[in-house]
Amino acid sequence: MPGAGGVVRGVARWLARAGLALALLLVVALAGFRAAAARRETRTRGDAAPKGGRFVRAADVELFVQEEGPATGDPVVLIHGTGAWSEIWRGTMHRLSQAGYRAIALDMPPFGFTARPTLVGHSFGGRPTMQATFLAPSRVRTLVLVDAALDLQRAPGDAHASPAALRAVLGATPLRDALVATTLTNPMMTGRLLSLLVSNTDAAVTPQRLAMLRRPFVVAGTTARFGEWLLPFATTSESSLATDRTRYAGLRMPTQVLWGERDAVTRSRRGATSSGSSLARAGSRCRTRGTFRRSRIPPDSMRP
Repeated sequence: MPGAGGVVRGVARWLARAGLALALLLVVALAGFRAAAARRETRTRGDAAPKGGRFVRAADVELFVQEEGPATGDPVVLIHGTGAWSEIWRGTMHRLSQAGYRAIALDMPPFGFTARPTLVGHSFGGRPTMQATFLAPSRVRTLVLVDAALDLQRAPGDAHASPAALRAVLGATPLRDALVATTLTNPMMTGRLLSLLVSNTDAAVTPQRLAMLRRPFVVAGTTARFGEWLLPFATTSESSLATDRTRYAGLRMPTQVLWGERDAVTRSRRGATSSGSSLARAGSRCRTRGTFRRSRIPPDSMRP
């Protein structure tokens, strides 16, 4: 019979072979999803984008814009959150149009495709919304923030370093793109990822909404663009005008803040220091001028 040392060596060899096999399977799976993304992403932006929209040159970026409503109506600019694109606002655009407004929805890179406007920012779209507001406040008539992820609980100048392993993984372009193709731009994962962000999955995770979110996945280079966005998004924590909570008390335009009753994504684990609470405190001084309002969105209010 083999001694204890032989048994240990045998178990170690078996574990090593099993680990190697699992690593090979992971590599094969990642390569397979990356290849699937390459086969899927074959269309140009102009060919895949909805024909009712248009591309607008803004500095070094060409933005895809969708509009609805009378040209003479007050403009309402809608800015989507992470993983979505302008079509996510379609129902809102219909309602705004019916009310006489000019609804304008933008695709923010890398997602999707001259009166003072109302700016509406959702989720991580709240940050560029506030950046634009603070850069040119006189050009913003009204401000609406919906579940805005602004990172206001972080003190000005604070920064945190991401783990070295994460920076190394995301810094390796082939590996990063394979991970993105397996998750973010994988049509089979869209429903799962969306369900992690909403509480009312029956109303939110519908075939129509999933088809809409997957539509840009056929554009050439989508996975690579997502990867280029993911690297700084996940590994840096730079401060900006939008994350400086001292600026919010100086808002002069009418401001509406909407928060989902069950929102557990765009707030920290400590409710007292959540983005919503911080924003409410930052804007509370505006209430004497009747400009700051905070409302909650009922969990059953979302409609397909």
